Amino acid sequence: MNRSWPRVAFAVAVLSALGAFDADAQAAQPAPDGVTLSDSTIGWSTAKYATLVDNGLVEGSLDTNIIVDRTFKTHVLENRYLKVTLLPEFGGRILSIIYKPTGHEQLYRTEVGVPYGIKTGVFYYDWMMVYGGIFPTFPDPEHGRTWLKPWDFKVLKQDAGEVTVSMSLKDDVAYAAAPKQFGKGPTGIEATYYVTLKADRAALDTRIVLKNPQSTPVDYEYWTCTTLAPGSDPQHPETTGGAEIIGPVPAYSTPRWYANLSEADDSAGPGTRRFEKLRYFRNWPTMGIAYAAPDMQGGNFWGVINHDNEEGIIRIADNRVTPGLKMWTWGFPSFTNQTDARKDLTPAQPYVELWAGVSDQFFHKASFAARGEVSVEETYSPTVGMRNVTDANEHMLVDLAADAAGVNLEFFSIEPAAPLRVTLKRGDAVLFDAPVNVDPKNGNRISAPLAAGGSGDRIKLTIATAAGKELIAAETAIK
Repeated sequence: MNRSWPRVAFAVAVLSALGAFDADAQAAQPAPDGVTLSDSTIGWSTAKYATLVDNGLVEGSLDTNIIVDRTFKTHVLENRYLKVTLLPEFGGRILSIIYKPTGHEQLYRTEVGVPYGIKTGVFYYDWMMVYGGIFPTFPDPEHGRTWLKPWDFKVLKQDAGEVTVSMSLKDDVAYAAAPKQFGKGPTGIEATYYVTLKADRAALDTRIVLKNPQSTPVDYEYWTCTTLAPGSDPQHPETTGGAEIIGPVPAYSTPRWYANLSEADDSAGPGTRRFEKLRYFRNWPTMGIAYAAPDMQGGNFWGVINHDNEEGIIRIADNRVTPGLKMWTWGFPSFTNQTDARKDLTPAQPYVELWAGVSDQFFHKASFAARGEVSVEETYSPTVGMRNVTDANEHMLVDLAADAAGVNLEFFSIEPAAPLRVTLKRGDAVLFDAPVNVDPKNGNRISAPLAAGGSGDRIKLTIATAAGKELIAAETAIK
């Protein structure tokens, strides 16, 4: 990955980091933030189709010559940084995350939905239709049973400092016509999806809680599906040739029926390929599946950065709970060959679909203990001005690199209103130590030369509050 920067004088880099060239940073601190919750609606168009009561597709009902307009009720959470749209009645999903400092959308959303995969044995209902956003899928792989189900919506907390809501559903589905690789009867698993937006926080916090109320174990799969298109026009979100999958994923594997993707990278060992080339959406020749191999190995973040404008969205989570990472796209031709979505209906659209699972791959089931509970906490943070992420937590996203020319640091603070102190050291030698004003629109970059006589071949970073509370610590080797 190319981490090179245009070279600027150290004094300029330091002054920029301190906010000396940013009039907004010199202004008074912003007024206190507040979180609001409001009801709204959203329209969505689909090809004409009909479903049975149990959600199978009615034979012959699909007519792609007729477009039907639908309206859904939505709930909108908003603070000074984010505008988040929730759609409980169609899959319990987070449909939109707009980062207000740039005005850009982070999630993909189809303009016209088209049923596909009909009677191919791939999906539980023997058909599927993408809408977009972020949403839970269970108890089966390949979008599970709940992607088109209405989830119950509740407001749990609502004040100026925080709004927390929930969307919940119980798996009581029994679809006798499901293809043989899927379970037929209900599992009884109860799912509650908590979504929280806090004041002064430029990230959305979620938690999915699954419960097995039965006295016997249940085999199941759980995956959070995300369809990502950061830095997009809110009216036409899409993934472009500038998109890169970000995360500590050195290698990947593909199912044998998607072996055509394997030509993109050299071998990384039996059954796996190096991931470097396939990080880039432009290198996906066609649709396909790639799994982090052997899994996420404890790495706590992944996402997509759009290098067309250096905006991204990163999921931060304990991937010891969700070790599986599945990656899917329709291939780069879905972007280059786009036509009028209302005149040339096709499910193949330009987005990057990343999944977090409790097992390593689809159709590798996990066991849910009797009376057990599984909780998956996730934070979804936009990024600006970052070309990579090397370290992340619930407070901060960092890209730290060093070579003989000096140290390069990019970071995004999830609480941008709070001033910070950034320290870079090589051994005992201090390379940078100063207060920094956060720039929520452009991000923050700091460069520093290596101190003469500094000892050691590693650079250590600490970012703390102005009062000295450590928010993140990271280190990197000098290359």
